[in-house]
Amino acid sequence: MVARQDGCISGLAIALRCFELVDSHVELGALVRDGDTVSAGTQLATIRGDARSILSAERLALNLLGQLSGVATATRMLVDRVRGTNAKIIDTRKTVPLLRELQKMAVVAGGGANHRMGLFDQVLIKDNHIQAVGSPAEAVRRARTRVGEEITVEVEIERLEELEEVIKAGADIVMLDNMLPSAMRAAVEIADGRVLLEASGGITLKTVREVAESGVDLISIGGITHSSPSLDVALDFST
Repeated sequence: MVARQDGCISGLAIALRCFELVDSHVELGALVRDGDTVSAGTQLATIRGDARSILSAERLALNLLGQLSGVATATRMLVDRVRGTNAKIIDTRKTVPLLRELQKMAVVAGGGANHRMGLFDQVLIKDNHIQAVGSPAEAVRRARTRVGEEITVEVEIERLEELEEVIKAGADIVMLDNMLPSAMRAAVEIADGRVLLEASGGITLKTVREVAESGVDLISIGGITHSSPSLDVALDFST
């Protein structure tokens, strides 16, 4: 297996497992590890065995390796762009169906961190929840009453005027949704370390540095998992 372009590797062990499941007699050898940065032409693994078995598993193995390495590569580019700031790049639940755990693994391989895995491990209050109960602060109070102090409660706000209210209501993390970097800097001053601040909404490789320099703690980017192009990887036979 070989990389056809520069990138960050993730999912190699899973790709090799595909061959093993088809034929337990196939000999496998990983030459790099998840999280390694490789250049085009780098050999990633060796696979020896029956040609029919290898070709039967080839496409699934390459699809998984390419997709997960694409996620890791996109994450690594963002992480490199914000290096030197305190901001951490995190993912979202906007993942490909059935691949959430693997994609979140790839984000970590790229140097990012995981946001919540599902609805069970963290409360995230967004615009529709707020509309249902009337205000961000009221939504936080209701959530905190329901889940207690053990579960993290995060709430989305669109206006700086709401920040102090949700802090007093008991939020742990406040998502600054589609705010300009100038507003984010103001939010950092208002929060003064009392809560974590997460920037979200339309953030790209071009804009992420300015967002990070605003002083926010977290930058969530759904495109890491739902829109990253696959890394070009291939399987070349040799005799």
